[in-house]
Amino acid sequence: MKIKFLTTGGTIDKVYFDAKSEFQVGPPQVTELLRDMNVQFEHEVESILRKDSLDMTDADRALIRERVAADACERIVITHGTDTMVQTALALREIPGKTIVLTGSMQPARFRATDATFNLGTAVAAAQTLPAGVYIAMNGRIFDPAHCRKNVAHHCFEEIP
Repeated sequence: MKIKFLTTGGTIDKVYFDAKSEFQVGPPQVTELLRDMNVQFEHEVESILRKDSLDMTDADRALIRERVAADACERIVITHGTDTMVQTALALREIPGKTIVLTGSMQPARFRATDATFNLGTAVAAAQTLPAGVYIAMNGRIFDPAHCRKNVAHHCFEEIP
């Protein structure tokens, strides 16, 4: 079973630039995370965007949708910034025949204390086992994007009615 990873930026890929005293989206971290996790399944990684999700536009979401729909792989994991992950997930809902899982992190993958590896592992398990549809994998849970949100105060995703 092959999984295609599409990277779009977000906190998972952020790096700290000393000279600027700020974080910026750097190169995709998925390849390194998968290597560190010693994964034993066929996969491919493709970078689509390198943006903070707050900077994503409807045109960016259309590009992500186009790439997902056109890809031959039926199981796709998208790394994405957490602030607009739900909006992008909802934009992908009508793509038939694919299991699409969006994930990201609250702390950059390069940090020692990061949720990136755990969230990516959860997304991989979801992509391998769930039926066709669009899901969000965060904080050890799988969410329907129509019924979840990011809780900024608690640094987690939560279900909403």
